[in-house]
Amino acid sequence: MSWWTPFIEAFPSLIKAVPLTVMLATTAVAVGIVIAIFITLARMSGSALLRWPAYAYVYVIRGTPLFLQLFFIYYGLAQLDLIRHSMLWPLFRDEYWCALLALSLNTSAYGSEIIRGGIQGVAKGQIEAALAFALSPAQRFTRIIFPQALRQMLPAYGNEVVLMIKATSIASTVTIMEVTGTARAIASETYAPIQVFIAAGLVYLALTGSLTYGVHCLEKALHKRGGLAVTR
Repeated sequence: MSWWTPFIEAFPSLIKAVPLTVMLATTAVAVGIVIAIFITLARMSGSALLRWPAYAYVYVIRGTPLFLQLFFIYYGLAQLDLIRHSMLWPLFRDEYWCALLALSLNTSAYGSEIIRGGIQGVAKGQIEAALAFALSPAQRFTRIIFPQALRQMLPAYGNEVVLMIKATSIASTVTIMEVTGTARAIASETYAPIQVFIAAGLVYLALTGSLTYGVHCLEKALHKRGGLAVTR
């Protein structure tokens, strides 16, 4: 058997694992965005009762490793009798939902900072002009604030999605057979970890490269419509 044989033979199984990797990452980002919006509203609230818990949430999630967060949810919370005897137990006993929860909470903390930065980056003069035209708060947000904030948030959120694609590799530690989990299984069978993990790396490069290109195209489209500065 040549050195290249395990490398070539690993690709079919790795490619079969790509949909699970993409689904896990995209679902986590979608759930994370919803959570991030509420965290952002709380962070920007005038109430300290909302602002400080939201700040603490972001600080803790961003200040601790995703690996630790996943293990805390999968091995920690699942051991609590309160969880075991609740309606949440069917979710916490399943490794996929635990991984999804960990990834969603992690990306929500980073996403809330991206959204908050985008909103705060809108020029005050734009908001003052909207007030001068007597636009309602909903109109100010949908017509003035959100379109401009979106253009500023898109590059950073594109990077966050790329990071989340790579972060799904941590799910292999709780026996989820995404790309990295599949690569580990193949490597243990073939005793050719170098070839197998090089193949897995190329799969991740293809995924992140395609995503980066898609975000770049979207940035160009927004640039043509509203003046987004494309820096790539």
